[in-house]
Amino acid sequence: MVVNDHSNITLLKEIAELLNEETELIPMLKGALKKFLAGTNFTTGWIFFINEKGKINLVVHENLPEGLCYNDCQYLKKGGCWCVSRFRRNELKKASNIIECQRIENAIEEKVGDTAGITHHATVPLQSGNERFGILNVATPNTVVFTEEELELLESVAFQMGSAIKRICLTKQEQEMALVRERNRLARDLHDSVNQLLFSVTLTARAGIEMSDNIEIKETFKEIQNLTQSALTEMRALIWQLRPQGLESGLIDAIKAYAEMLKIKLTINVSGVIQFPSRVEETLFRITQEALNNVRKHSGVMEATIYLTVTQTDILLVIKDEGRGFKIDQNMNIPSIGLQSIRDRATAIGGTAEWVSEIGKGTELFVRLPY
Repeated sequence: MVVNDHSNITLLKEIAELLNEETELIPMLKGALKKFLAGTNFTTGWIFFINEKGKINLVVHENLPEGLCYNDCQYLKKGGCWCVSRFRRNELKKASNIIECQRIENAIEEKVGDTAGITHHATVPLQSGNERFGILNVATPNTVVFTEEELELLESVAFQMGSAIKRICLTKQEQEMALVRERNRLARDLHDSVNQLLFSVTLTARAGIEMSDNIEIKETFKEIQNLTQSALTEMRALIWQLRPQGLESGLIDAIKAYAEMLKIKLTINVSGVIQFPSRVEETLFRITQEALNNVRKHSGVMEATIYLTVTQTDILLVIKDEGRGFKIDQNMNIPSIGLQSIRDRATAIGGTAEWVSEIGKGTELFVRLPY
């Protein structure tokens, strides 16, 4: 079954080397799948990641025929199928022949493009130990049943991929932990040094006001005190951004505490169950931080309202103020680094961020994240 003079052992060795060298998940899987197809009779393949809730995500595909590529792989991404159902029920344990695939059948029936003789596929779970990530599917034109040898080779490759996925996930967790430690260190340093110095300046300015009878000197000390107090507020907000106190008690409590620290009167309306993966929760918190900072600095008001709606598929975060607003460029240029940061954070996890604002009529931020 193996082409290009590759033995199965040689092919597995080359794939293992590629998996060990790559540090980014998607390029790693795409490269391994491409090499596997080049070294076997399989001609096309795709990988689904499937989360704890059973939601599927087509993360990698290679050499798909026209009919399966149609409209951004519409027929692979939607609908039911045997392999995903078995995986969700934890019944897919090894490489298997698929008797029928509703996704492929739908593409054929709709006649959206040539499917190159692809009617069936083989499937195998991607896992490491008890941790499951998704499935790898491969197919060959005009082939209904794959041999035991082909399935065994597919299973070996899936085992390698599962181990590599686990390695990268652990590496990213270690990197995130290192980042948290560094943020905590910077927050402590800022609190212990700059924050204390600013507080000392505030006390000195206050003493200067009380000790002097000269009106001009008093006004100068008052200005110093006001500027220093503003700098203290900025510093505390920065420390919060580095180390969000209260997030361990839940997103809503952390947002309330941050608004209180900024002296913003905040109303929060929640619909749905607030239980997010850690990355989504931190993204929501960071976006809200930046939005509340913008309210305090630019809106001219110290009140805001938050609407957080959670459905089975996504999260909608709306942050609204009745402040002075701003003019949105018709070319969709983002008017500040803070707003660009919000959009970047949302985009990083597959979400979107948009604004509605008008001079004198306030601003609304709409953030939608996949869930």
